[in-house]
Amino acid sequence: MSAFSQNTQFKIDHKQPVPLEAIHAVVKIIVEKFAPEKIILFGSHAYGAPQASSDVDLLVVMQTELTPHKQRLQIARALSPRPFGIDLVVRTPADLERRIALGDFFLREVVKKGKVIYERPC
Repeated sequence: MSAFSQNTQFKIDHKQPVPLEAIHAVVKIIVEKFAPEKIILFGSHAYGAPQASSDVDLLVVMQTELTPHKQRLQIARALSPRPFGIDLVVRTPADLERRIALGDFFLREVVKKGKVIYERPC
């Protein structure tokens, strides 16, 4: 049984957009296992137009010695198997700041328009 299924008490209706409770369950697992600084929901679930086929897009901001790709794979494994699509983007705080300063349109839009659904207390 996956960490996700152990921590959820609801059913996913694949004819409807992913419920907010399911997104929060995923965030809880990421927070408990990886201690990120921040998680930002972006894409259709953040901007108010999700469809039944929409995946959940998350930017995970965290310190890590791994490459973003390897850290993303670790997080994805911790969430597997998943009952819905999740697209993870992982960046360190310094890399996120640097890329935004360099004009990375994608990350700038995620930070500007996305919804912070977790932020570690100072």
